[in-house]
This record gives sequence, C-alpha cells and structure tokens, in this order.
Amino acid sequence: MSLTTTTHLNFRGDARAALDFYRSVFGGRTTVVTYADAAAASDPTGETHPADTADTTDTADATGTADATDPAEGRWVMWGEVVAEDGFRVMAYDVPSGMPWERGHNSFFVSVRGDDTGEIAARWDRLAADGAGSTVLHPLAPAPWAALYGMVRDRFGVVWVLDVVSAR
Repeated sequence: MSLTTTTHLNFRGDARAALDFYRSVFGGRTTVVTYADAAAASDPTGETHPADTADTTDTADATGTADATDPAEGRWVMWGEVVAEDGFRVMAYDVPSGMPWERGHNSFFVSVRGDDTGEIAARWDRLAADGAGSTVLHPLAPAPWAALYGMVRDRFGVVWVLDVVSAR
C-alpha cells in the first residue's frame, strides 16, 4: 500500500483564493468540490452529482446551499487541492460558519490518504486509541466522497484526517 501525507489548510471563505494563489506559485492542477457540489452528490434522488465531475479549474462558479446554515457558503470549498507534477501538493477547505474557527488557530490538518481500507483502519486505530488523550472528531466511516473518512486530534493537538479515496 502507498500512503501520502499532505498539509490540509483551513480557511473561512478564502480557500479558493488560497488554492488559486498556490497554483500560481507552484503550478499544477486545482480541483475543487464546493459544499453545493457535495450536497448534490449526496442527494438521495440520484438525479445530479456535480461532485462526480468536480471542477478542475481555478475559476469555478458553483452555486447552491452549503452544508452549513448560511446559503452563501454553497460556493465555499468543502475540499480542494493543488497537485503539481514535481510533487507539490496542498489541500484546503472553508470551515463553515456554524463551526468554530479563528484565523491562525487550528489552521491546518495532516491528511493521510491511502488505497487500502484495512491499512488506513489500522493506522486510525493506533491514532484514535491512544490512551494518552486522542479525541475522535469524526469517526472513521464511509463518506459520500471516500470509501473511509475520519478525523482525530492526537494528544499533541494535531488534527489528522485519514481517508481512502473512492475510485471514480
């Protein structure tokens, strides 16, 4: 199995601008899934699934309602990344207004991605079961965008996101 770790930056409404800036500096390709895209992808009617064709430009203009209480947040980035051929990679998202966020505090996650559910689950178990103070923020479970997804804060205060990317 192969694992990658990526810095995952947290913003409040500025994630798209930050990703655009990092792309202008490091090159590569930008992929963005908005809260509106994610809401449509999880629509039980199965009629529209914009997240299945996520915007891969730096000028997307998605509209809709966010997975938060403020409809204006539908255009915010639920998940985005810049990936360059030379190995540069950064991920970002906009923290919804219904969640606490302060600029410069909890401004990043460490994202660990893999392709083997068993291996990711084993790593998750070791992080989450640390008796010295880990806190599960989102249990490891299937998600609309990943075969497995979970979030845990370790005893040192670092937030880890572990996931298994679903094949499209």
